[in-house]
Amino acid sequence: MAFIEYYKILGVDKSASKSDIKKAYRKLARKYHPDLNPNDKDAELKFKQVNEANEVLSNEEHRKKYDKYGENWQHGEAYEQAQRQQRQSNQQQRYQRTSAFEGFEGFEEGNHSDFFESMFGGGFGNRSGNVKFRGQDFNAQLQLNLKDVYTTEQRVLTVNGKNIRLTIPAGVTNGQIIKIKGKGGEGVNNGPHGDLLIEFNIINNTEFKREEANLYKTVNLDLYKAVLGGEVTVNTFDGKVKLNLKPLTQNGTKVKLKGKGFPKYKKDGQYGDLYITYNVELPKTLSEKEKELFVELSKL
Repeated sequence: MAFIEYYKILGVDKSASKSDIKKAYRKLARKYHPDLNPNDKDAELKFKQVNEANEVLSNEEHRKKYDKYGENWQHGEAYEQAQRQQRQSNQQQRYQRTSAFEGFEGFEEGNHSDFFESMFGGGFGNRSGNVKFRGQDFNAQLQLNLKDVYTTEQRVLTVNGKNIRLTIPAGVTNGQIIKIKGKGGEGVNNGPHGDLLIEFNIINNTEFKREEANLYKTVNLDLYKAVLGGEVTVNTFDGKVKLNLKPLTQNGTKVKLKGKGFPKYKKDGQYGDLYITYNVELPKTLSEKEKELFVELSKL
């Protein structure tokens, strides 16, 4: 993809905050999304440019490099490092040759560092065009519902116009980043590809609270059930279970259902626990007969 002015494509200035960039990206990504603009080549190009701009400017390190080096931001630091190594080696070469005239051991052409040889292919002189540079890392966000990551899923992501098949292991957590090796930008001079870094945004629209692999849930009990005990049906993440309730169950009583929590990440067949907290509800209204009975109970 040709170089684009990232700030310009997102419609923000160079002082824009990370939040401003995120808002601008989401607005433009919706506007130019291929699903909303079928067979529109201009919209498709804009969508790719917006994604590229976001991948760079939303990454703090990449943004610093872009602000410093502009179009050559991916390789600017590497070129500077190569130039520094070149200058240091040239100085060493001159020093050793001068020392030879003063009675010291002469400079040998092959006596340079392995690092410098790997950078320039052996020898001295200006060979920076042969330096191999690793490709740019791509950053992407994937939004999923909590139910989507209860089981392992297959998804196809489109990154810079390329479809990437992705296996999402069960138990992925909100904010977790998964690295797909070699799926980033192309390297320079046959250098290795960069990686694709996917950050997961997990939306919890369930009745459960999640902490790692454990789940938490509050179950309401009416006063009579709490006092007399009995059987209560509780929703777990993958179905219903029946629990025996002891008489005189107190408000705030906690019960652990072992193995009824969330899958543990990359640990097949292992689950966290589900913690139930009972909330005893007082009746909102009482019939005359119920009032009489409560009065009678209070006298006992």
